Amino acid sequence: MKTQKIGQKMYIGGEWVGSAKVIDVLDPQDNSLIDTVPACSAEEMLEAIEQAKIGVAIAAGMSVHERVSILNRVAQIVEDRREEFAVTIAREGCKTIREARKEALRCVQTLRISAEEARRIQGETLAFDQMPGSENRVGYFYRFPIGLIAAITPFNDPLNLVAHKIGPAIAAGNAMILKPATATPLSALKLAEAFHEAGLPAHVLTVVTGYASEICDVLVSHPAVRMVSFTGGLCAGQAITQKAGLKKLGMELGSNSPVIVLADADLHNAVEATVSGAFWAAGQNCLGVQRVYVEEPVFDEFADVFVKRTQAYVVGDKLSEDTDMGPLISEKEAMRVEQWVNEALDKGAVLLCGGIRSGAFYSPTVLTDVPADCQLAREEVFGPVVLLYRVPDLDAAIQHANSVNYGLQAGIFTNDINKAFDAIKRIDAGGIMINDSSDYRIDAMPFGGVKGSGLGREGVKFAIQEMTEPKVVCFKLPV
Repeated sequence: MKTQKIGQKMYIGGEWVGSAKVIDVLDPQDNSLIDTVPACSAEEMLEAIEQAKIGVAIAAGMSVHERVSILNRVAQIVEDRREEFAVTIAREGCKTIREARKEALRCVQTLRISAEEARRIQGETLAFDQMPGSENRVGYFYRFPIGLIAAITPFNDPLNLVAHKIGPAIAAGNAMILKPATATPLSALKLAEAFHEAGLPAHVLTVVTGYASEICDVLVSHPAVRMVSFTGGLCAGQAITQKAGLKKLGMELGSNSPVIVLADADLHNAVEATVSGAFWAAGQNCLGVQRVYVEEPVFDEFADVFVKRTQAYVVGDKLSEDTDMGPLISEKEAMRVEQWVNEALDKGAVLLCGGIRSGAFYSPTVLTDVPADCQLAREEVFGPVVLLYRVPDLDAAIQHANSVNYGLQAGIFTNDINKAFDAIKRIDAGGIMINDSSDYRIDAMPFGGVKGSGLGREGVKFAIQEMTEPKVVCFKLPV
């Protein structure tokens, strides 16, 4: 299926707006042109911010039932057109059509959860008379929207991660400027169309497309922007924190996720979950399994079955129903992954399977004996590469799991409840999955990490907490 090349526009002030320059949106599978989007300039970004400022009062003035109705209408539009959304996700990005369909359905869930949580933005009464001299005071606090939020989203979930920014923001009564990934802007623009069709008032949502190097500094540093919600790499996140100034920050900055497999685990379940967790979306997944620590007695059996399952993966055309894994987002990224693997091999790592690049495709790759000083061991590979390690016991596995500057999610496979709770307590991560890989998430749960994995939490209810502030109200009563 081909996407019609009509030239997309940005969504500013409730209108579709072009720019003097455009960006080609290419299918990474074959570099074919899908469409074009505007290349917003710094001056146009400043104008977009001025338009979005108008939306702050409009958004805050929307009743809860209006927010709920609009979010539910958008969810229904996405559900009704889920195949259209899925094809867009698959073509502009790196997911297969089967993976893209799941993302489209998750987007529906995220929007519906946002509608539900809009009803539950609550405060509570405060016992002011707990302090001597305040016996004649009563009051409460409630949560109010913070105003204008800037959101910057990555390429790997071009629809659902956008929904995770817009849904909670609108549920909480905020206005938002969204800057989607340069490589995958079409899904975000399609979602903006759905919000427009659903009746979202003009100025509440702004979607600008362009090069981050040209417009993101303007966006994140502007004093009218009261929060920056960013999902992306650690280096970019650190740069944003230095430029943003005095405002709230939400940062989901990726990981190098560990999984522990103990000798008492169900090995079949462990293999299936970790293979899927390693190679979903060609490994371009912040929760992707990157390091697997397997207890000595079962390492050889686990590694043998893991490699056989990996070699059975079908790599090819993203739109084929038979394909398990497509390309990386670009040939440049595939070349980077290739370089990281070659560095590990040069330092003594052992290649069990994969390690082959063809254009933007990189075969599912399994390594063992990877030295700790390799980039693959320390950093987020964001590609279809997994490292297997032999460990003597749980203590050693936890020590290795915590040895990197990331802590988003982790997994452990064991049938020993005591060992599970030991790992839960001692692994430094925002989430621990028991008898599952690190790559598990529902859109209602709190989501975020520690150390270099970021600041704050997403997940609709928890994002709403980040996107609102408490206001205290106190009545002094006559004596």
